[in-house]
Amino acid sequence: MDLRPTADQRALQASARDLLARRFGRERLRAAVDDPALDRALWRELGTAGFFALRLPEADGGVGLGLPDAVLVFEEAGRALLPGPLVAGHLLAGTVPGAATGERVVGLCDVGADGARLWEHPGDCDELILVEGGSGGEDGSGDGIPRAYWNAPDWPVLESVRSIDPLTPLARVASYPRRMPRALDITRLRREAALLTAALQLGSAARTVEMAVEHAGRREQFGVRIGAFQAVKHLCAEMLIRVEIARSAVYAASLTGQSLPVIGAKILADEAAVRNARDCLQVHGGIGFTWEADVHLHLKRAWLRLEQWQSGAKAEEALAEALLADDAAG
Repeated sequence: MDLRPTADQRALQASARDLLARRFGRERLRAAVDDPALDRALWRELGTAGFFALRLPEADGGVGLGLPDAVLVFEEAGRALLPGPLVAGHLLAGTVPGAATGERVVGLCDVGADGARLWEHPGDCDELILVEGGSGGEDGSGDGIPRAYWNAPDWPVLESVRSIDPLTPLARVASYPRRMPRALDITRLRREAALLTAALQLGSAARTVEMAVEHAGRREQFGVRIGAFQAVKHLCAEMLIRVEIARSAVYAASLTGQSLPVIGAKILADEAAVRNARDCLQVHGGIGFTWEADVHLHLKRAWLRLEQWQSGAKAEEALAEALLADDAAG
């Protein structure tokens, strides 16, 4: 299996990186830390560029590309720490009118076995779809059958939640109306949400490698650039290895679209994002712990994504169960 992007895919990824560099560079990133309200103009520009309609058929106004292409674009969004309910906007572009063009912002909540109902950017969303079930009824849905509910026309009852990520406001959905939206393949939605979240983590992990190497090439101690020190070299090398392993897993999962590869990709991408951000902080030393440095933003976003769409511990349990089942069947 050739996991290397094609020339067209590389061009697509480069275009996404260029757009985000122009519209969400470091100055805008830092401004968003102070004011995390969603930039509606940027959201509409993303819609115009096809970010949300990337996989919709051309007959429906979409771009007509596939999941591997979406993963490449989401990798760039993770690299830039682009805020907002990106996964929801992309996955529900064909469900909520206006979501594909960025005219409407849609939120997506998943009620898992632990009953978590965290909603990103609650003050910025125009629509909310909540999915539940599929966990043997442990989530309170009764029969465990996956279902989706739409807020319109009523809104759910919300409880304010302090977010670890200053760029991602959160609220807990205490109760919600039970109106069914259009038919949704919830199993597929959850699987693809986990994969796109893994792509976001991959982009962040790759960016922290760049940040560590850039700093190691500039910073001097005892008249020597710290990049010459063996300990720093080892940290940067290990960071790069994590990224490449995670990238292979994420790209492979995007080609197969199967549950088990997606679980593995999410585990590896989560590990790369969290551990790379920590190592990047170590390379930066004391300055890495300051609010002015961007390292903490990557670490906090990585921690947040770790618990979304197949959390780390549950992903490991699911992978272990699948591997044991395959072993027993063999």
